[in-house]
Amino acid sequence: MRHAAAVLSVVCLALAPAAAADNPVEIPVTRVVLFSSGVGYFEHKGEVEGDAVTRLMFKVDQINDVLKSMVLDDLNDGKVTCVSYASQDPIVRALKSFAIDVSGDPKLSDLLKQVRGADVTVLAPEKITGKILSIETTQKTVTVGGMGTIITETVMNLVTPQGIKSLSMSTVNNVTLTDEKLAGELTKALELLITSHDTQRKPVEIQFTGKGKRTVRIGYIAETPIWKTSYRLDLSGKKPMIQGWAIVENTSDTDWSKVALDLVSGRPISFIQDLYTPLYMPRPIVQPELYASLRPQMYEEGLRKSGAAELAEAEQADDAPADAKGDARGAARKRAERALAPGAPPAAKEKLGATFGGYADAVAAGEMSLARGVQSVAMAGKVGELFHFAIKDPVNLPRRRSAMLPIVNSEIAAEKVSIYNASVLPKNPLNGAWLKNSTGMKMIGGPVTVFDGGMYAGDARIDNLVPDDKRLISYAIDLNVTVDPSGKTDSRVTSVKIVRGMLEIKHLSTFEQTYAIKNKADEKRTIIVEHPFAAERKLVAPEKYEEKTPALYRFRVEVDKAAQKDLLVKEEQVHSEMVAILDRTPEAILSYSKTGQVSKAVMDAIQKAGELKGKVVQLESQMQELNKQKQSLVTAQDRLRKNIETVGKDSEPGKNFVAKLVDMEKQIDGLDAKMGDLQKAIDSARNDLANYLKNLNVE
Repeated sequence: MRHAAAVLSVVCLALAPAAAADNPVEIPVTRVVLFSSGVGYFEHKGEVEGDAVTRLMFKVDQINDVLKSMVLDDLNDGKVTCVSYASQDPIVRALKSFAIDVSGDPKLSDLLKQVRGADVTVLAPEKITGKILSIETTQKTVTVGGMGTIITETVMNLVTPQGIKSLSMSTVNNVTLTDEKLAGELTKALELLITSHDTQRKPVEIQFTGKGKRTVRIGYIAETPIWKTSYRLDLSGKKPMIQGWAIVENTSDTDWSKVALDLVSGRPISFIQDLYTPLYMPRPIVQPELYASLRPQMYEEGLRKSGAAELAEAEQADDAPADAKGDARGAARKRAERALAPGAPPAAKEKLGATFGGYADAVAAGEMSLARGVQSVAMAGKVGELFHFAIKDPVNLPRRRSAMLPIVNSEIAAEKVSIYNASVLPKNPLNGAWLKNSTGMKMIGGPVTVFDGGMYAGDARIDNLVPDDKRLISYAIDLNVTVDPSGKTDSRVTSVKIVRGMLEIKHLSTFEQTYAIKNKADEKRTIIVEHPFAAERKLVAPEKYEEKTPALYRFRVEVDKAAQKDLLVKEEQVHSEMVAILDRTPEAILSYSKTGQVSKAVMDAIQKAGELKGKVVQLESQMQELNKQKQSLVTAQDRLRKNIETVGKDSEPGKNFVAKLVDMEKQIDGLDAKMGDLQKAIDSARNDLANYLKNLNVE
């Protein structure tokens, strides 16, 4: 597109000639590029002669994309002078812009009020010519059946050469605007009104200006259904085969005839901005303001993959012969780069699109073979950060029809395995395969129909696979293998130390999960066990894993036929707790010294702290006992005072009660003295404990 940049500054320099506008040139679709992000690039290419106009029809919801992305190319010194389309101005606003406002379904009298002073010809019923003076409403009384009735009548007043005439609107059969400008405004308003009812398709006209015959191209982006993929995987034989089909839909209103079709994978950012509807921004009277905002960005989460399997694969690659390192992926990629390079001969592209070959071992007679009958019709290659499949032969696809096109037909590296995940199926694993994308192409995610032994084996799903990427698929329940998962958890103290009077205790929790795998098949089984991954735990056994995802480990277990094998997954987790010695009982403090993980220095410190704490507790217990005795005396005194009030203090019983009350008061005074001394002892014991713990750091 050598002149594509110029289209950004195209200005409508002149209106298209009437003949060109009335006889638009048809420019057919010659190329379609479908993206997996839900948009498609459409390119029209054809010939025009002289000044010409082509008209493309679009759905209303497509025009925003067209206005955003259209690029134009007029070769051989031609130029694009105008791209025009029907305005999407709100209909009421657009109708109000005409000299005669037909919005709101106006009455004839209302329309005539808008053209006061205009020259008109009226049939009422005789022909009268004049200027509209006014439209008024009058009332008059008529007699019907001997009774007077008031009726309202609309009257048009005309200024004629014979004077002012008043015509009842009920007698007017025809009104003709003799002012051509006003009549034209009314016609345009009505045309806009009728075109506004077509909400399905709108025309976009492109005006080309030049001399002689020349080639023109039109390209634009429009919303399209996402092209999809489906696969057939045959695990029969030593060299599995993968066959991929692209499913495309022509949802446009145009037949695709001999169209060059490209299918692009990837997710280019695409959005819709309303460029079709005229936008009107309210403006302040003094100073205009401009408001703008950015849409928040959102990025997809990445995945991390690691494990011993990668190291093993790297070692195998280093040990492989030099000629073996040029695998199918590398060879295919080099062929793609050569075939898609500028100036590459057509033969190279044709060779790239051919099938990668058949099975090394012949498939049994009568069985389904993906190597026969179907060949890939696509050339694969990388375009920037995207990967695309160029369909080798032109495609014919009528409007509103869909098609399946083979894009992959190749051997693929696949290992048959059984996949066990207790959260998916607690008793049995699933039949599956570990695929490595050795096709040299990027495989787009989609459903996979699996065949094994020439028969249907099940369905699977696969996500996007870049070259050399590995992915598990599962397609059936493996009834020949059972798994019994059993687990246990243990926790013990591993160390105790004292830091500034606080006990720091470390616990070691051990989590063990034993997978008892029983293979009842008559052949060896490779089991992939998926075990949940917890970031806070350390894997102790097995030492190596096959693969790890953010959510789980994958372990490989080989089980001979008619045999049983256990997989022990052991994880450890260390956590610490801080214990305030002042808040613990002496028994609780001394209990930590009984674990075998505590050093003698810590044990001695704990025992001494326990003794000091015990002294505090003993004194506090004595204080509680004295408090109890005092409270008992206070309660007895209250009871005696009530008795004295009842019998009187001068009575014989009252005198006895007073004597007892005095004696109890002396006892309380004695208890207060003891409690004062005891409180001093408690404070001293607490200070001794606090001072001991204050700077105590023992390991």
